[in-house]
Amino acid sequence: MERVSLFHSVIYTGLLICAFALDGPQPITFILGLTHGLIWIGMSITSLFAVHYNMINLRLAVAITLLGCVAPFFGSFEFLRQSHSRSSVTA
Repeated sequence: MERVSLFHSVIYTGLLICAFALDGPQPITFILGLTHGLIWIGMSITSLFAVHYNMINLRLAVAITLLGCVAPFFGSFEFLRQSHSRSSVTA
């Protein structure tokens, strides 16, 4: 899920650049927007199951599900933060 979240952030960055800096060239903006939406829906559903099976915590699921639709950077940041804190504990 962490890699998909980072990929989602890259797609969303491309969407922002196309939509605002490049004045929305079609069909690239549509494809990036559709990809962002589909990845967000998939990540939201997956995170609900992952919380249920104790694979991720609720804070991460909230970052993915509620904040991910407007800015997937929150979920990516939370993945990286938790990964860093896990590696600090084991080291």
